[in-house]
Amino acid sequence: MIMTAPMPVSLLTLKDIDKVYQDGTVALQGVNLDVKPGEFISLVGPSGCGKSTVLRLVAGLGDPTGGMMAWQGTNEQHNLAFVFQDPALMPWANVVDNIHLPLKLKGQSLRSVRPQIQSVINTVDLDGCEYRYPRQLSGGMKMRVSIARALVTKPQILLMDEPFGALDEMTRSRLNSDLLHLWEANHWTILFVTHNIYEAVYLSTRVIVMAARPGRVVADIPIEASYPRPNSFRTSSQFNHYCREIMAILSEEKSIGVG
Repeated sequence: MIMTAPMPVSLLTLKDIDKVYQDGTVALQGVNLDVKPGEFISLVGPSGCGKSTVLRLVAGLGDPTGGMMAWQGTNEQHNLAFVFQDPALMPWANVVDNIHLPLKLKGQSLRSVRPQIQSVINTVDLDGCEYRYPRQLSGGMKMRVSIARALVTKPQILLMDEPFGALDEMTRSRLNSDLLHLWEANHWTILFVTHNIYEAVYLSTRVIVMAARPGRVVADIPIEASYPRPNSFRTSSQFNHYCREIMAILSEEKSIGVG
């Protein structure tokens, strides 16, 4: 008798999610998505397809107009952290104080959580920069601080909305690799929004392809490439196959929309 491992229970399920704004704009229509623990899921698609809206609804920064969003267990059990494209650091605060902010808002003193803060500083490779201010940091270093500020809360799900979109290609590539190594080591669940197909394929266990007018899911593509993924994966035939597949789906949807 062949025994198969049970499929992991979904951490989060979005069922037939709609989002219509007061001006009548249909941001999302009938979006379905299952998120299992430990997945790295990227959402790709054109501007206006609702990628960021999905993240905001998951984060509780708004309510769906229709459909159901269900968490495993109770709502009190899940813990989220959000990383935006803009690091949004306090210019008058050093690295330690910026990372401490979400814990400070929970009433935790710097002294009590200093080892926890140092741990995430080391995790994102910023040791030695603890007392620098944002003006003394490069764009990539600022984003590392933003990621560390999210990680210090020990989130169940990490939501990332185009976190590397404003960075140069070399910095972006390095942070892609660093994020992937951190995800592999720590088994986080990540929902990642990007316009960059190559970035999505390199990072993800699954790529959700979305189309606009109305915002909807048009494909759910498992990226069946093993981890760790070296830089050489970016030039492999397997990588190129996935990128071409996603581009073809988006091109077809665009031509349908124009027609």
